[in-house]
Amino acid sequence: MKNFSLSLYAFHLHHTLTELPGEFVTDANLLWENLVKVGEGSLTFVGLKDLRSKLICYQNGKYDPKREIGRIPERLIDAQDLDLGSLPTTEGFKIDANLQPFLLNDTYAVDLTLFPESPNISIDIPQLQHFKPSSLLPSNIQASLGQTLWIYGEVEPTEDCDTLAEKLAIALVAGTNLNPVRRKQGELFGSLLFEYQALDPNQPDNPAKQCHILIVINNSQAATATLAAKAYDWLLNFLCSYHKILYIYQLARQRYRDARRIYSDLENKIQKFNSLISENQTQQLSGLKSLMEEIPQKNFDYIRCLQDLQTHHTAITTNITNYRICLEKIQTIDNGNSPQSWQNFINKDCKKWQKQIQTDINYLTPGQELFGQFVDTIRGIVEIKQTESDRSLENTIQILGIGFGGGAIVSGVFTTHIDKINLPLVEKHPLYASLTLSIIATLIFIALGWLITKRK
Repeated sequence: MKNFSLSLYAFHLHHTLTELPGEFVTDANLLWENLVKVGEGSLTFVGLKDLRSKLICYQNGKYDPKREIGRIPERLIDAQDLDLGSLPTTEGFKIDANLQPFLLNDTYAVDLTLFPESPNISIDIPQLQHFKPSSLLPSNIQASLGQTLWIYGEVEPTEDCDTLAEKLAIALVAGTNLNPVRRKQGELFGSLLFEYQALDPNQPDNPAKQCHILIVINNSQAATATLAAKAYDWLLNFLCSYHKILYIYQLARQRYRDARRIYSDLENKIQKFNSLISENQTQQLSGLKSLMEEIPQKNFDYIRCLQDLQTHHTAITTNITNYRICLEKIQTIDNGNSPQSWQNFINKDCKKWQKQIQTDINYLTPGQELFGQFVDTIRGIVEIKQTESDRSLENTIQILGIGFGGGAIVSGVFTTHIDKINLPLVEKHPLYASLTLSIIATLIFIALGWLITKRK
């Protein structure tokens, strides 16, 4: 392949809706830090090792994203691109590199492109390893929204492009657990386009672990490179929208699973509630209070899941629109053409995912009302049971107060006039007589108090 280039397009979340203006996610600078590590390790370009000193979002080597606020245009450097320098190879030619960093609304994006010092140098499969493609894989870059590796090269018309693309895809992920699978094939700017998806078998749904591969092979001397340069901004935003759609859909699926787990726990709580109805009042009240402590937090978590799903539905709709706009602009530059697979992605996959999220919202919404009714029911029963318990305690205190008070009065009167009472028991055991009479009077007054409270 001549006029060869290998490009990394990586996208990392800068901030979300929960962050206030000027705030950012915890690991917002992870993309730049990992690129510096790559520069310090395998691709030892001087400009890559010193990347922090070139970026607007760093000051004196420290990450300072507040310096980005109000910056126009979207580039995070003061030039069109950043020349990283060159590296020698054991085969006598040098590899050059340049980098373009961006802040696309809420997303950091980077284009790191490697290419031989001369476009006439022919690159074959073994020579691809001089470009250290393994250092550009997700395990090293860790872009939260995902990444694309883009290969471009020009070959003779007689070249077996299918076989070449397959070998290139395998060589890119050699020595890793990633398995590239061809998803689609088409044409872009007059060249053949081969699209692969390399998933991590341990985390197949994690966008940060996936590697999206685009291999563009020009076997017809088409003006592909010129047209791609003209469509550069649209291609960059197109890939950004593509990765964000995948990322948002996986977030939505995870929040749906979270909501289902909470709903299942609610079903268990309802069963526990039904069993409490047959318990005695003390156990029933204690159990209901325990439920009252647990349910509000579960209700809040469930509402958060539902709200997140609604946010994801809005976000995926927005990015589908952005994807469509970018694709239309690319088609305009490509004389109305574009890979059919890109059109199918928006017409089939995106519509299906959009409907799936809306279905999940519709399915979970009644559960929100059930949570509210359940909480209100438990609260009402607890208030009634607590009132009954408090009233019972109050009545008991009143009865005992009447009993002991009346007994004390009778005992006092008896003690005061004991010398005037002429009874054998009093004469022999005045203390016992006083105690016995006090107990009898107390019991009589307790009975009287019980009759009064019951009648009341």
